[in-house]
Amino acid sequence: MKEKAVTLSDIAQKLNISTVTVSKALRNHPDISPKTTKLIKNMAVEMGYTPNIMARNLSARRSNTIGVVVPKVAHHFFGTIVESVYDIAFENNYEIILTVSQESAERERKHLQTLLAMKVDGIIVSITQETSDYSIFEMIERRGVPIVFIDRIPEMNISYNSVVIDDRGGAFKAVEHAIKLGYKKIGHFGGFSKINIGRERLLGFYDAMKQYGLEVNKAWVLEGGFGEEYGYENFLKLYSQNNLPDVILAVSYPVALGIYMAASEVGMRIPEDIDLICFGSADVQKFLSPPLSCINQHTEMISRHAMDILFENIERKDGFVCQKRVVDTDLILRGTCIRYNRQ
Repeated sequence: MKEKAVTLSDIAQKLNISTVTVSKALRNHPDISPKTTKLIKNMAVEMGYTPNIMARNLSARRSNTIGVVVPKVAHHFFGTIVESVYDIAFENNYEIILTVSQESAERERKHLQTLLAMKVDGIIVSITQETSDYSIFEMIERRGVPIVFIDRIPEMNISYNSVVIDDRGGAFKAVEHAIKLGYKKIGHFGGFSKINIGRERLLGFYDAMKQYGLEVNKAWVLEGGFGEEYGYENFLKLYSQNNLPDVILAVSYPVALGIYMAASEVGMRIPEDIDLICFGSADVQKFLSPPLSCINQHTEMISRHAMDILFENIERKDGFVCQKRVVDTDLILRGTCIRYNRQ
């Protein structure tokens, strides 16, 4: 038999005081003395009372919840962003409702509809690699729910908040570094160019090649997704054609991991036989052999900017103020792309 939930009335009856007094004490209302407040809170703990958050939020017209929609969580970039968002929310007395689209536009839409139904105060979202219908985001904007896009952003005609990294500049840094080491045969395993991060990183690659007067071999510039399978498949495709570059810029850490797997499978050594650098840092990279050099994306800063914008818009009474913030990158050198390895 289920145990009945303890109510405010139960606590009031136990202490022989009014329900209003109990309610105020549990909310630290100044009308109630510290001594009485402590007594009531201790009794609430003893009786196993848990507050009815939904009822409280309905009366306050605020849920103190923030919805988060990300494509993956088994991914260092999004995993660390989610952790940072949780920490910042906790510091500000907010709860997070996390949903994962698994790179499915259909799941993304369903998650967003669910978050709206749950009356979240705001939403943080990074769109999937297949999202092309933005009507759900336009509807959220009309509903007056603030939304902040991070990393992957839609191509919409309406104004919206966004926090991205300097993808183009980061790609330029990586390729420039490889060029200064002496590499000329440089490839890029990119993401989908319809997604901003894929497009901007590709542009940064071309910028560096052009600035240093190097010819781009189109066969070494491959488009795909952002997961391990794309790095693996693209590497084996070029290997089977006996047409590999000397160094590859991978659009993401998972793509780079796929390259490691494929190179190992065919007996090629990194960086001796082919060199590699990627977007995105991960603690696990130090356990690779060799550790992978990368463009660091500062996930904690992305989270902080996104939450700052969201809180500012939640508190505003006179409409949203849309902001677009760009977070700089830096180059982390580990065991790859640290010297010229071709004869």
